[in-house]
Amino acid sequence: MTPPTGTPPRVLVTWFPDWPLVAARLTDDLPQDGPAAVIAQGLVAACSVEARAAGVRRGLRLREAQTRCPALVVCLADPVRDAREFEPLVASLEERIPGVEVLRPGLCAVRAGGAARYYGGEEAAVGAVLESADGLGMEARVGIADSVFAAEQAARSTTQASPFRVLSPGTSKEFLSRFPVDVLGDAKLTSLLKRLGILRLGDFAALSGTDVRARFGAAGALAHAMASGRDPRRVTPRKPPRKLEQHAQFEPGLDRVDQIAFHLRATADLFIAGLQHEGLLCTELRIVVTDDSGARSERAWGHPRHFTAGDVVDRVRWQLNPQTPGRANEGLGSAVTRVDLIPGRVDAISHHGQTLFGDGAGERIHHGLSRIQSMLGHEGVLVPAITGGRMLSERRTLAPWGDAVPAATAAEAGRPWPGKIPDPQPATVFASPLPVRLLDGEKSPVRTDPRGALVSAPQWFFPPGSRTRHRTVAEWAGPWPLRQRWWDADRRLSAERLQLVDGNGEAWLLLHDGKGWWAEARYD
Repeated sequence: MTPPTGTPPRVLVTWFPDWPLVAARLTDDLPQDGPAAVIAQGLVAACSVEARAAGVRRGLRLREAQTRCPALVVCLADPVRDAREFEPLVASLEERIPGVEVLRPGLCAVRAGGAARYYGGEEAAVGAVLESADGLGMEARVGIADSVFAAEQAARSTTQASPFRVLSPGTSKEFLSRFPVDVLGDAKLTSLLKRLGILRLGDFAALSGTDVRARFGAAGALAHAMASGRDPRRVTPRKPPRKLEQHAQFEPGLDRVDQIAFHLRATADLFIAGLQHEGLLCTELRIVVTDDSGARSERAWGHPRHFTAGDVVDRVRWQLNPQTPGRANEGLGSAVTRVDLIPGRVDAISHHGQTLFGDGAGERIHHGLSRIQSMLGHEGVLVPAITGGRMLSERRTLAPWGDAVPAATAAEAGRPWPGKIPDPQPATVFASPLPVRLLDGEKSPVRTDPRGALVSAPQWFFPPGSRTRHRTVAEWAGPWPLRQRWWDADRRLSAERLQLVDGNGEAWLLLHDGKGWWAEARYD
């Protein structure tokens, strides 16, 4: 079907239903079947057919959705995941019809004129699009109309049995007239239109454009044009991204880590060389391993500087056999058929150039730790990071060398944590509190009353490991109550903290738990 001269350019829109759900299932964040939903801001953003059969709908609150379907499995919305998993579909579509614009993950548009001329008609172009999606095992719906908005609504009005709809030129306004104003996607505008008694797009389109602009402003004028089939938006083809990822396929599949690492070395060299050709270095790498059953193992790896080919192979080994060290020759549970190397974060080579006289000790430390980690495994070298907590031992966590501190850990460190020790923090924190003795002037143990106050003033202090040699207490401050997890019988803590300086000038942080005194840290 070729539009007559003078009509608006035709638009082909491809819609992949419930794309956030599909993307979550592709990454195994949700099960492949059964009731499932993706949650955004506490509301259902997408749900499976099984969940809809149980009464779950988009826009429903999470608690109401779980009430209707107790077996509902949920995961949080992730726009990055949606965009990443949508990229292969767009690339496949561009091989058949160039000039694709991604409106959002799961929805894309292309100018229909060129595709119709190439394939011999609009319906033939639709067939090429559906064939592209079917080749990747995806369900797609296609609509062709005079505007982006009308083509999108045409695609959304299709069914699985009839997955495409082609509107004749000049019929978009009539087609849209029966749709509710909610499809405009502007909650504030649609709420106002409903209060004015305008419930259908046809009623809205019948108003004067001048009056609509005067009453509703620019947003209202745009919505009026969309409802009238005159969407001013035009398809802007995207610039295809540079292909930086690499993959290795094994036929037949390999079931030994050493075999996979050996065959992957050439692919890792190509991966690093391709980045360097573009003037880039990889600082975060995403590895996707697929076995012969179709299961995928996916993980993002960080690096303290940037990845080399050897680093890439090491990360693949660690991902395939995380229980190393020393077991790289043992077989895997299932044969691996494909490994994808995808740069998660890149940086310009110019930002990582060496200084005039080299990087000195820092470079030697990096190479030394990286070599040890390569021999011992991913968790063979750990570095400390600060996290949240009231106890000093809780505020330290260990992360593998090269891995970024998890965002949740960093967020915990920034919280107020009432009851924590203020700065400056002790320099030496004992892995476990050490028993000490604190006596008063009568050589009796210092105790606290039910309100947490000292019954008598401390005068003699026996440091850790000393039962007979005591020191005088020169200064002391406190105690300060520490109460946490009172509701948890196994993890509750009720104690008092005390700071003191002994006669030797050493400062200590002590903890009294009702049974005795403990040294939590020392100020060096």
